[in-house]
Amino acid sequence: MLSNIKKYQERLKKSFKIHYKRYLYHTLNFDDKMIGIFGARGVGKTTTLFQYLDQLEHEDKKALYISLDYPFLSGVDLIDLVEEYANEGGEYLLLDEVHRFENFASYLKTIYDLFDIKVVFTSSSATSILNAKSDLSRRVTLYNLGGFSFREYLEFKHNVVLDQYEIADIFSSHIEISTTIALNTFNILKEFKAYIEVGYYPFYFDKQTSYYQNLLNTINLTIDLDLTSLGLIEQKYTYKLKKLLEVICESKPFEVNYTKIAALAEISRVKLYDYLSYLHDGQMLLLVDEKSDGLKKVQKAAKIYLNNTNLLFAYCANCEIGTLRETFFANQVSHKYKLNISKQGDFLIDKKFIVEIGGKNKSFEQIKDLPNSFVAADDIMRGNGNKIPLWLFGFLY
Repeated sequence: MLSNIKKYQERLKKSFKIHYKRYLYHTLNFDDKMIGIFGARGVGKTTTLFQYLDQLEHEDKKALYISLDYPFLSGVDLIDLVEEYANEGGEYLLLDEVHRFENFASYLKTIYDLFDIKVVFTSSSATSILNAKSDLSRRVTLYNLGGFSFREYLEFKHNVVLDQYEIADIFSSHIEISTTIALNTFNILKEFKAYIEVGYYPFYFDKQTSYYQNLLNTINLTIDLDLTSLGLIEQKYTYKLKKLLEVICESKPFEVNYTKIAALAEISRVKLYDYLSYLHDGQMLLLVDEKSDGLKKVQKAAKIYLNNTNLLFAYCANCEIGTLRETFFANQVSHKYKLNISKQGDFLIDKKFIVEIGGKNKSFEQIKDLPNSFVAADDIMRGNGNKIPLWLFGFLY
């Protein structure tokens, strides 16, 4: 069996020729004994594993890649397989799609405890791992891989190197930063429009002519295979999750009516909260809460968005410009910072910065006289004062 897996590894290596490393690659602490990379389908988790495999082989390390959805692994005892690999001097184990393997958390815990092997694995859901009965959470360091930031999209498309910035730097130095970025030869506003429509998932560059169809297929696989294999939903009810996504497309984020959404999606309110959580964990939705203090807890999201703007174009018949702008901002900012709905303005970042989203003529009327308040304006190349180009928030990772 081990020899067959090695043959598969050699075949697959030939098809992975992507040299561009995602932002996450440089933040992974490969010294940890067990690392888990989770994220949506199509964001580059498998590519990251093969890039690390290539690095290890250049360092003359013994590494083995196994995709746990290989059909021939059905009925195979994974522990026996790892033991055989360890006995021949194996040092690194790269496990792909672990959520597709029954009781994967227990197996990972056993591998951690019994073998002197470093493990990097990928999964579609962090929640299932953190809440695993095997208490895997104490042993694994988890990383979330999002889709392309606007910065990464530009780097990959134009083969350039662009800096990323902290949110505080953007608020304090956005004029200087946007001027530096604008020195590149590409048209930043034209590129931003393209990114909003097609730039979030790296596989766009391989499947441009059928991008939206492939994106819909990816979402269906996440629901039909990933969520069901994790035991979160029965196969016969997966159509309800897809219906829920369509309903949210038709609902404006600032008009979240849980009773109406449940009725349109033909599900109970109790199930609605579960389904929203599953779709959020699968990185198909973004749920943004109001700011809560002390012991007060928010039981339901104040705003519900599709996870990214590309999903809006794929799923929704009509994309309102206001929803597109808010979705982009929420997607990019929430990846690194705590994001809440603000009572004045649209968003509150890290309980400090208030941001109102709008077009180039957006005024400060709603947030005037508030400290640390800013407008993120679309359709401008450079800002002035506390008005910042919306596209610049795509340079946070």
